[in-house]
Amino acid sequence: MPRPPGHGPGFEVRRQKIIDIAASLFAQQGYAATSINDLGRAVGLAKGALYYYIGSKENLLVEIQSRVMGPLLARARQIAELDAGPLLRLRLLSESLLTIIFRRLDHIWVYEHDYRSLSGEELETLLGQRSDFEEVVSGLLSEAMEQHVFRTMSPRLATLQFLNLHNHTYQWVNPEGQWDAAFLSREYCTTLFSGFGAPDHALPKIEEQAEAFKRDHPGLSLDPETEWEQVPTAG
Repeated sequence: MPRPPGHGPGFEVRRQKIIDIAASLFAQQGYAATSINDLGRAVGLAKGALYYYIGSKENLLVEIQSRVMGPLLARARQIAELDAGPLLRLRLLSESLLTIIFRRLDHIWVYEHDYRSLSGEELETLLGQRSDFEEVVSGLLSEAMEQHVFRTMSPRLATLQFLNLHNHTYQWVNPEGQWDAAFLSREYCTTLFSGFGAPDHALPKIEEQAEAFKRDHPGLSLDPETEWEQVPTAG
């Protein structure tokens, strides 16, 4: 949502904190059951001051999704542009997606359950963010098919399979449990890549490449909320 000029870094820090608190409150109480007064009390602001930061309660659903989708989409595009095979890039993208699911469970719970409360421009914005991410996934899957690494299938159906396996993780995962994002990504991609027709010998190689990428590129974190370091160019 565009903001009036003149807001310094402190404004954005406060706004992001309000978004995080709103996500937690909506996840606990439900979006419809939470009034703007409830939210104001939770963040310590009167209604007028709260609207100054968030615009409207409805806009908060878009802001909550953007808290996840903004950095995730940026990281997905960076991964898609790497000079690497499509299977490795899909594996890295998988772990990046799961990393933010682990961290932002409240946000994901809210927009998955409450986006139907939106309409008009707010709904269009939210669905557009999802569509942009799906296009990145679909592009990598299509590339794998074109290179005959995966069997030929509907890119749309393959994308839905990839997303369904990952996106439902928020419903049951325990971020403090025995499985971390890297482990789940490895298991998910083994299942998906095998089903998509990747040769058996390729799967261990992809894991070796993923580990090598993380080891050799410490400045290129798979965490979407960590900025990538600029890679020096030759010349």
